[in-house]
Amino acid sequence: MTGGAGGTGRMDAWVVARPGPIASRPLERTRLPIPSPGPGEVLVEVEACAVCRTDLHLAEGDLLPRRPRTVPGHEVVGRVAASGPDATRLAPGTRVGVAWLRSTCGLCRYCRRGVENLCPASTYTGWDADGGYAGYLTAPEDYVYPLPEDAPAEKLAPLLCAGIIGYRALLRCDLPPGGRLGVYGFGASAHLTAQLAVAQGATVHVLTRSAKARELAMALGAASAGGAADAPPEPLDSAILFAPAGELVPVALAALDRGGTLAVAGIHLSDIPVLNYQRHLFQERTLRSVTANTRADGRGYLDLATARPPRVTTVPYPFDAADQALEDLATDRVEGAAVLLR
Repeated sequence: MTGGAGGTGRMDAWVVARPGPIASRPLERTRLPIPSPGPGEVLVEVEACAVCRTDLHLAEGDLLPRRPRTVPGHEVVGRVAASGPDATRLAPGTRVGVAWLRSTCGLCRYCRRGVENLCPASTYTGWDADGGYAGYLTAPEDYVYPLPEDAPAEKLAPLLCAGIIGYRALLRCDLPPGGRLGVYGFGASAHLTAQLAVAQGATVHVLTRSAKARELAMALGAASAGGAADAPPEPLDSAILFAPAGELVPVALAALDRGGTLAVAGIHLSDIPVLNYQRHLFQERTLRSVTANTRADGRGYLDLATARPPRVTTVPYPFDAADQALEDLATDRVEGAAVLLR
């Protein structure tokens, strides 16, 4: 980076230049002006940005771009470098996190009833506005989370999406106290969510295709770990599908006990096969999606993670290797969460 903050210099950044298969190198490294914070916004200098599967979906075109040459990244740890007009809550130098949800209207029926994640006018970091694969980004002050000073940025970054969305998925799956939870897929979000469920007294069964992920699951307290399509050793009260694989929906539904709930946590999912009513849905089984998160979810999860820090398994990458990090994520070579470090 050269020059000062807030539009007076330039910064290194990665943009989604040509959405397509990750092997086609859809990310392009470039130089961009350092942005200036608008009304109610802060400028954040990036320390670290975790690499989310949503970034991969955007790069590959599964998630349609909302603007050309967007800078991805929405699990950002950094420090406030400058404030725009009317932004007075966060002083320069404050350590903060910038997450997926960037703004909502605050006026619609969804916002008014506390489900701002369903706001039709909601916007998202690294999709509607440039994200954290850069030296700086701007974000509305009201959607930024203060973070502790004493934790490494590498370990905090995955909490800002993987942790928060996993927390919401855990709420959405209606896991009863001391219940039996199935976790399908075991990447960044799942490995944090499983720890939270175990800490709350649940019995967790992990189903994933990766042998290394199964080893990690057992090390983190899972009661069992099997293949993605395997039957768990006992009926499940609840399940969360983290893998973007629609073919696992009937598998997970069939594993539910009577009255069980399956929550699908991804923003993108391949097609779901035809369901059999008797086998997959009868006996009051429930299938539901998870859509983004509210700020209350973010605050709730980060408070829990601060009080009882999870074991965050990360693979660090230099900022120069953002394209390699996405490729490794696409080919299941990342155990836990990939994190770009500046």
